Amino acid sequence: MKIDHTVPLEYSTEENQLKVLGFWIFLGAEIVLFSTLFAVYFTLQNNYANGPSGSHIFELTPVMIETIVLLSSSFTIGLGIHAMRLGMKKAMMTFFGITLLLGLGFLSVEIFEFVTYVHEGATMQTSAFLSSLFTLLGTHGLHVTFGLLWGIGILLQVKKQGFTPETANKSFIFSLYWHFLDVVWIFIFSFVYLKGMM
Repeated sequence: MKIDHTVPLEYSTEENQLKVLGFWIFLGAEIVLFSTLFAVYFTLQNNYANGPSGSHIFELTPVMIETIVLLSSSFTIGLGIHAMRLGMKKAMMTFFGITLLLGLGFLSVEIFEFVTYVHEGATMQTSAFLSSLFTLLGTHGLHVTFGLLWGIGILLQVKKQGFTPETANKSFIFSLYWHFLDVVWIFIFSFVYLKGMM
């Protein structure tokens, strides 16, 4: 394996460069998935049946907490990649750990939010609006859950192996995934919650 020392470690082999390209293609498929879920939601958002609308169930406080926590995690994952590029293993692992804790905090608030909706009688079976809402939010939440498990695996590998072309590549690809989840959340925050509260 030929390593190019003139580029960041995550791009240092041809295989790594192809993996990053392949992951961008995968993210393209994820964009299609979430675009479809958004399209379904926008089509059904006014179909309340006898259930509540977004303005009845959405609350600004938990949504703001989720947004601040998730956007903060995007910042810390960026700091983690920067630390990795500087060869600072402890700092990289710390920032990745903070990112995962923030992701866990986000999921906790989202689960609390779901439980609150259900207690208020807003379930997937109540209306088409709620069915599409739970599907969109749940799919994003499952992606965050997968990201937490993936991030833990990366931290264990970096702890054991240090920075290698493979661990750096995996860490960088994970950061792309995490940033993607944050971008999706910005759309959810803007076009689902804020619009629904009006």
